[in-house]
Amino acid sequence: MTEAKTTWIEKQRFEGISSSGHSVVVDGGKVAGNTPMELVLIALCGCTGYDVVSILQKKREPFTSLEVRAEAERAAEPPSVYTEIKLIYRVGGKVSRKAVEDAVRLSKEKYCSVSAMLDKTATITAEIEYTDT
Repeated sequence: MTEAKTTWIEKQRFEGISSSGHSVVVDGGKVAGNTPMELVLIALCGCTGYDVVSILQKKREPFTSLEVRAEAERAAEPPSVYTEIKLIYRVGGKVSRKAVEDAVRLSKEKYCSVSAMLDKTATITAEIEYTDT
């Protein structure tokens, strides 16, 4: 079982800690930490990034870097969930384009649990950019 808790610090600021023992500052006021919804996007980028790296490593693809960026739109009315999310994968190295496309697809369709949850309210699209470094 995974567990998490937050403890109020002041204003809209909380310290969050999970069963792994790592903590993070959550700040609805954006002063000392990320907002909860920003953390959701960070979680999505981290989750899919982990999948893509794992898949490319298993395929022995010679990638040298990976950056995953999210651009998102939220509903106008509360609870203001994400309705559209565009993931931009920036991949470096002499990597096979097909291998990257397959890895991104597998992450979305099979492996990324954060994507699977967000897919209930948001349309998630992907774009891949390649660099030589």
